[in-house]
Amino acid sequence: MALPDRPAERHREISRVFTDRVRGARSWDVSSPVTGWTARDVVRHLTQWFPAFLAAGSGRQLPGGPSVDDDPVGAWQAQCQAVQALLDDPATADLVLSNPHLGEVPLDRAIDQFYTADVFMHTWDLARATGQDDRLDSDFCAELLAGMEPIEQVMRSSGQFGARVPVRDDADAQTRLLGFIGRDPDWTPR
Repeated sequence: MALPDRPAERHREISRVFTDRVRGARSWDVSSPVTGWTARDVVRHLTQWFPAFLAAGSGRQLPGGPSVDDDPVGAWQAQCQAVQALLDDPATADLVLSNPHLGEVPLDRAIDQFYTADVFMHTWDLARATGQDDRLDSDFCAELLAGMEPIEQVMRSSGQFGARVPVRDDADAQTRLLGFIGRDPDWTPR
């Protein structure tokens, strides 16, 4: 099933799957496929970088939630609900995010392109770390990969992505995306 194209609807669906994985986690201190990160750190990453990015580029402040250390489920749910409320607000259509590297981008599109896509990719990390269903929407995997491949050098130089992990030439879209972003698609918890 293809994901919706509208930013609010796509966020709703992607964050629903991530929320299911958050709620299904039984241990937060297990290793994740991101070197040096635990399952808790996957949630920490999403709840830390985005509020600062949003505030700096749009002046919008998300309401705070519980600490990821104390309540990773509550921390994620608070942010997820706040982002969805922002995307569902009709006034958001008139807002822009300004960034020295990106210029001015409609706010809903910036959230979709940077944050929702990040939630989507980190869904695999959390699911794999916690032994849950780690399948991602294959069409969106292919779409993200097609959008990132032309800017690979810029992405790698940002330090946000690891070295590409080689995968078979005939690998499916999810496996190719995972390898591209520096994940070993065969990673298992230790």
